[in-house]
Amino acid sequence: MNKAGLVAAIAQKAGLSKAVAEKALKGVVDTVSEALAKGESVSLVGFGTFAVQQRSSRRGRNPRTGARITIPARKVPKFTPGKTLRDMVGGQKKMTKPAVRPGGKKK
Repeated sequence: MNKAGLVAAIAQKAGLSKAVAEKALKGVVDTVSEALAKGESVSLVGFGTFAVQQRSSRRGRNPRTGARITIPARKVPKFTPGKTLRDMVGGQKKMTKPAVRPGGKKK
């Protein structure tokens, strides 16, 4: 699925226009990106956590010359899936709508 497909799916599931869904998706992506740039993590319960991970420097080889090089330390984004997402991908759990109890409270 590409961005256009994701926007169309969001629009259909949320009952929004594609233009509004695209703005919402852009807002989410921008907000997560800005938080990661600040070194913060973003947790979406059931879906997963976006975080920044520090990679230490390490030794490597230049594939063209074979010379040894030092790859510098850097920060990289990391995504850790939540249990619900892992179970859905693994086929152990099907996606369902949240149950609503009498009185409007979710189960």
